[in-house]
Amino acid sequence: MSHEQHANPRQNVTFDSASESGHAHGYLRAPASGSGPGVIVVQEWWGLTDQVAGVVDRFASEGFVALAPDLYGGRTTHDAEEAQRFLAELPPERAARDLAGAVTYLLARPETTSATVGAVGFCMGGAFVLTLAAQQGERIGAAVPWYGIPGPTTDFSGLRAAVLGHFGEEDASVPLDAVRETERRVREQSGADVDFRTYPAPHAFYNDERPNYRRESAELAWARTTAFLREHLR
Repeated sequence: MSHEQHANPRQNVTFDSASESGHAHGYLRAPASGSGPGVIVVQEWWGLTDQVAGVVDRFASEGFVALAPDLYGGRTTHDAEEAQRFLAELPPERAARDLAGAVTYLLARPETTSATVGAVGFCMGGAFVLTLAAQQGERIGAAVPWYGIPGPTTDFSGLRAAVLGHFGEEDASVPLDAVRETERRVREQSGADVDFRTYPAPHAFYNDERPNYRRESAELAWARTTAFLREHLR
């Protein structure tokens, strides 16, 4: 078991939130050019880890202003049981408030050139991305969930973003039947453009710190993601 409590060195920005403390923290990077479209990066259940920070850095290298909110308030773990507990202790409504604050903060940053932001999330974060897009409406221009979907009662009628999803055909925790049903519900309830892609890979195939990493699928999904964000975040 390995975690840090309320002292994550990756935190470099603080923004207003409707959470109990009134603020939240995150990790922000801008591109070398100094400005670009805004992208929210939503963590897996491990927390704001070096791997998540690396995703933010990679988006910045691609020309985006990227922000990963720290939804666990500084805690990280590499232990699945502890990650499950962290997730259970994270009320979805609090996560949504912190993420909404992150959207407001990123749109107000002088480096952000886009009128809407993209939301990209992995596993737990993938589910949160779709929920956030449904709650935030016009403020989310592009939503990209990776191997994560919200519960079957989620209301997608408020979603206005274009949606691109990445899912593993060998993912035992996110069955493809549920993925296809979610795709259908998002499209029917919101009228949005929805494109869920599948890959010959297991769950968490993008995370190069985990044994399920599959380079070919990860790089293909990444290339599709950056092209999609550039198209929809003018």
